[in-house]
Amino acid sequence: MTSSASLSQLFWTRGDDSPVTHVERIPPRSGRPVAWPGWAAPAFVDACRAQGIISPWAHQASAATLAFDGANVVLATGTASGKSLGYQMPVLSRILTDPRATALYIAPAKALAADQLRAVAGFGLPDVRPATYDGDTARDEREWIREHSRFVLTNPDMLHFGILPGHERWAVFLRRLAYVVIDECHTYRGVFGSHVAHVLRRLRRAAARYGGRPTFVLASATSGDPAGAASRLIGLPVTAVTEDASPRGGVTFALWEPPLQPAFPSLPSSPSSPSSPSSPSSPSSPDVPAPRSPSAAPSSDADFDPEIELPQVRRSALRETADLLTSAVVAGTRTLAFVRSRRGAELVAAITRRQLEEAVPGLGERVAAYRAGYLKEDRRAIERALLSGELLGLASTNALELGVDLVGLDAVLICGYPGTRASLWQQAGRAGRAGGEALAVLIARDDPLDTYLVHHPEALFGRPVEATVLDPANPYVLGPQLCCAASEAPITEADLELFGGDPARAAVAGLTASGALRRRPSGWYWTHAGRPDVDLRGTGGAPIQVVEKSTGRLLGTVDPESSHSMLHTGAVYLQQGVTYVVDDLDLDDAVALVHQEEPNWSTHANDVTDLSVVNVRSYVNAGPVGLFLGEVDVTNQVVSYQRRRIGTGEVLDTRPLDLPIRELRTVAVWFTVSPGALEAAGVEPPDFPGALHAAEHAAIGLLPLMATCDRWDIGGLSTASHADTEAPTVFVYDGHPGGAGFAERAYATAAEWLTATREAIAACACEAGCPSCVQSPKCGNGNNPLHKPGAVFVLDAVLAALATAPPSS
Repeated sequence: MTSSASLSQLFWTRGDDSPVTHVERIPPRSGRPVAWPGWAAPAFVDACRAQGIISPWAHQASAATLAFDGANVVLATGTASGKSLGYQMPVLSRILTDPRATALYIAPAKALAADQLRAVAGFGLPDVRPATYDGDTARDEREWIREHSRFVLTNPDMLHFGILPGHERWAVFLRRLAYVVIDECHTYRGVFGSHVAHVLRRLRRAAARYGGRPTFVLASATSGDPAGAASRLIGLPVTAVTEDASPRGGVTFALWEPPLQPAFPSLPSSPSSPSSPSSPSSPSSPDVPAPRSPSAAPSSDADFDPEIELPQVRRSALRETADLLTSAVVAGTRTLAFVRSRRGAELVAAITRRQLEEAVPGLGERVAAYRAGYLKEDRRAIERALLSGELLGLASTNALELGVDLVGLDAVLICGYPGTRASLWQQAGRAGRAGGEALAVLIARDDPLDTYLVHHPEALFGRPVEATVLDPANPYVLGPQLCCAASEAPITEADLELFGGDPARAAVAGLTASGALRRRPSGWYWTHAGRPDVDLRGTGGAPIQVVEKSTGRLLGTVDPESSHSMLHTGAVYLQQGVTYVVDDLDLDDAVALVHQEEPNWSTHANDVTDLSVVNVRSYVNAGPVGLFLGEVDVTNQVVSYQRRRIGTGEVLDTRPLDLPIRELRTVAVWFTVSPGALEAAGVEPPDFPGALHAAEHAAIGLLPLMATCDRWDIGGLSTASHADTEAPTVFVYDGHPGGAGFAERAYATAAEWLTATREAIAACACEAGCPSCVQSPKCGNGNNPLHKPGAVFVLDAVLAALATAPPSS
């Protein structure tokens, strides 16, 4: 294992102008073992000892005992703290001592379930018969699993689509169901988490139908309010175990800001803008969220790379990450680089391989990329190569944040803040798994939030991680889930309490009025022949297959929402270092035909957005300033794409696209400022659009500091005069149907959020605005107009008014 000192020297002895802005040293910690509980099955204890587990850590035994006693429990401790043993102990002990008991394990990703299967099978215990039941399970195996397996490992999607609709075939298994294990439960947030919460309620209802009353054991990364979040997820009281008693090696955590480089000229305004951005009445650059699949799902990742959307004021974080990964591999340091996007992961791997081949021919073969959308066999081959040590370096999206139990890594590079402190520590914890010293480096993108964090380390270190945000009462989730429940068995009055009480009653009334449900004396019945079409992950249907036109070979898949920006005709598509250009995107047949090519340009989609206010839930009347929370309708369309020269960012041309409009009803927070207040603050009327636009960009970039999201979960729009507010307005909205809780968090922390936004803009050394403060990588108007000083004045006016405002109405 490479020492911490040598790792540190490897990465940041690079001259006098060090890019390292802060180094945090996390000291090693000794473990606190305890005796095996008296109730633990002797066969299980013997199997653990045979694997070198002499005794459990205190937190493992505490959580296991609570679960054995029938309490629902969440074990929320750090990465590599041994949470698996905390649920394996009660579950496998029960199976070994009760010949009829069964257990269900639910993981957010197939790779995690496959890894857990290897662990359980490795104990060699009789009569457990563990088996995975997911979309990759062969049809002829499924019946055997239903009838014989006592420990079934699955995921929320298969539970929703494959198990609950056919619960009659699972009657014996459900009757005997003793435990339900929910692994990595902190990933169930936002709309995805809200859907999963109702899937778990449907599971409870189905089990109760056959006499099953399972105990829930949840495992989570360290998170804020784990008991509350777990309780919202399963709908039952939960006890939290949070004190981590496992040993941990020391961690050196560095914050890294890439150096400045000469700035390129500003990009021209997008010709696809709906109206001239210089007009005081027109909407400034709508900033749309990346089409989601969604960010809570561990196998998902951003659909296009924020690093290369704008000409760089600083050296690209992708380039910095590739250089550091190259140095690490040359030194024999096993390193995992987390990159925010699929294309970014491909680029980091490709650049690293090229640099390694120039330095040591053949060494480039020991580096690979890993992301969602690869074929199953390709993913498994990469996982095996990483575990065996055949690969020294891997550039991965958050698809590897969870899942495979990575052992023996020395360092982790994090290319861009992953959106939450929980994810940051989850990714950093992938290094040092054997208890040795580890290194983690956060490499800042040219982005307001990243810039803020590398200069404000107190916002990362010594602060609690975020609480998981989910809202089972979201009507866009509750209604469809009630339809699923009714298709499985009639909904009774008692079931309405299970699904949320009054919100469920209102939803059932609406569904009955619309004809989706029919009331009978025995309950509410689903009225249609087929099952409800409900997608837990919000991907909007079947994935788009990427097919090589000349051979018919399936290269991979892309979720349908991301396809508009990733797979439009003419788009450049990357996979494992190979570049393709899209010939045709057929949304009806869910196929994109591509051919291999290496153009000297990249492609970047442009879109237009419109927004209208539906209702206001709450507001603060602060005189010339208003702060609002409510529902909005957002329409968005990808209308064109730019081709930009690789290396310089020069715009070669803009080409039109004909893609369908998307519609979204969601939740937004917005503020209005009277024209008089803007002028009094120092903003001249011709600068209203640019000042509001710059404030909007920065506010979107800083919201993840307050909410459990990243900027790709949220969108925004600013205008000098909005039709619904009749005033200069800045909107920030959730990028999910019905909202995901982010706008509510922004409204609740408005003063703190906007203060941090104002500070980030004012502290940036640039003159006219840059990606580190007010430019946005997803701007539909090409970041024009922007007025950086005006943005500070706008926020000064808003904050001064809010400081003296009465409570919200």
